[in-house]
Amino acid sequence: MKRIPMLASLLAAVAVLLLAPAALAEAPLRGGQAPGWYRMTLGRFEVTALSDGTVPAPVDRLLHNIAPERERALLARAYLKPPVETSVNGFLVNTGGKLVLIDTGAGGRLGPTLGKLLANLEASGYAPAEVDEVYLTHLHSDHAGGLVTADGKAVFSHAVVRLDAGEADYWLSPAHRDAAPADMRDVFDAAMAAMKPYVEAGRVRPYHGPIELMPGIRAVPAPGHTPGHSIYVIESDGQKLVVWGDTVHVASVQFPQPTAAWVEWDSTRAIAERLKNFADAARNGYYVALAHVDFPGIGRLRADGKGYVWVPAVYHNGGTR
Repeated sequence: MKRIPMLASLLAAVAVLLLAPAALAEAPLRGGQAPGWYRMTLGRFEVTALSDGTVPAPVDRLLHNIAPERERALLARAYLKPPVETSVNGFLVNTGGKLVLIDTGAGGRLGPTLGKLLANLEASGYAPAEVDEVYLTHLHSDHAGGLVTADGKAVFSHAVVRLDAGEADYWLSPAHRDAAPADMRDVFDAAMAAMKPYVEAGRVRPYHGPIELMPGIRAVPAPGHTPGHSIYVIESDGQKLVVWGDTVHVASVQFPQPTAAWVEWDSTRAIAERLKNFADAARNGYYVALAHVDFPGIGRLRADGKGYVWVPAVYHNGGTR
């Protein structure tokens, strides 16, 4: 008779084990991601990629200079179809003496899935007031919108903003805005709003590239996507990374077929810049960083026939070496 309580306890324990998977399966889905920052060393510098979020892009309506069937085939090869979820990335460079942010993300201008760069900057251990200089590849909202808060105040309270003089002259000109097609005027308005507090504070310093902005960082003109689109060459102790801005929008299409064009200010010049920069990066093997390649957007290129293969940076627990 004494064995019955023991047997009952054993059966109860087995029942708990059998029912446990069902109970665990009822846990709610959590959603979300870890904070979007990724850090690597580059010689004596430290580079932190910052995610502003992702946004679905209707690439079938925005790509041209490529046959539709070829575009569909390249997307399918990457298991993609329109719309393609597209990253928006910025890059923070700590030289040891200066903290430089290259592109600021969209802020609150392009919907709720973007505008996360500031939170990720803080999650990475920095504060916006620590940023000494902001370098813009160009003045589109997904690169410059994060300069200001929703009520138009400067996010980076001590930073000087640097950008190509031709870019500033074009997008900050009321005459150019008034001459633009009606559906483009909001792009001008957004650029002017993003730059306004920095212009008023005397903290905008346009440059005429190519030019060394500080030891180890150079601006190089790469016009085409916009009139003054620029890339930034970062070098330290023989290591090199080039921030390419909007040289690429759809990696699965434009790496294998670099002549495929996005919506550009001047497609012919944009394609020429892409071909030149692709060839140089593949030939010399340095890192490149891109705004719209899957986060963190840092890798290298390898030539493959008439196209190229994207080789993402190898993840390292303490940052890429």
